[in-house]
Amino acid sequence: MFPLNYFLFLQIILFLFITPGTPRIVIISYSMNYGVQKCIWTALGDVTANILQAFLVIFVLGSFFKDNPNFLSIIKWIGILYLFYLAYDVYNSRPKNINSRNISSKSFFSFFRDGFLVAGTSPKAWMFFPLIFPQFIDFNSNYTVQFFILITTYVVLDFLSLITYAVLARKLIVWIKTNPKIINTISASVLLIIAIIIVFIQKY
Repeated sequence: MFPLNYFLFLQIILFLFITPGTPRIVIISYSMNYGVQKCIWTALGDVTANILQAFLVIFVLGSFFKDNPNFLSIIKWIGILYLFYLAYDVYNSRPKNINSRNISSKSFFSFFRDGFLVAGTSPKAWMFFPLIFPQFIDFNSNYTVQFFILITTYVVLDFLSLITYAVLARKLIVWIKTNPKIINTISASVLLIIAIIIVFIQKY
């Protein structure tokens, strides 16, 4: 059976994806520093975490999160600490020359890991999947099929939006190559601001 209000779901997630949240800030910085191809692994890590989050919420932990909000608080603080680490890492990274053929010492797994952990510890994601995602599923019918339609739509659009951010950011490298620390400083600052906002605003 087709999910409830599918087109409303599309509108909501498209709005989320065009908003430059934490995963997109990381993608922009990595695109500048390592190139678009490496960002594919970060994007894959991001959507993998989202798939696991959606699966856990719908099939395993939906009622658990509702009855144990402290668990979400633990995830929140893990995410905050990781954002501080990423801000430090981004600030100290060295942007790759646009004509460079040097291979980054950062492994494919580390790109995937960063994407996975940023999405996996994101309070925004953990609020979306338990509170909004289930609203578009009719649990009185075949909700497994509905789940796969919704999560496939979410993952494909999320991945495409992340790569779009990476490509657009890479285009700007000509503008910032005379001052390569600009994007690192801006990205690190935004990550720190997001972490601080989560500390004071995100309540469970």
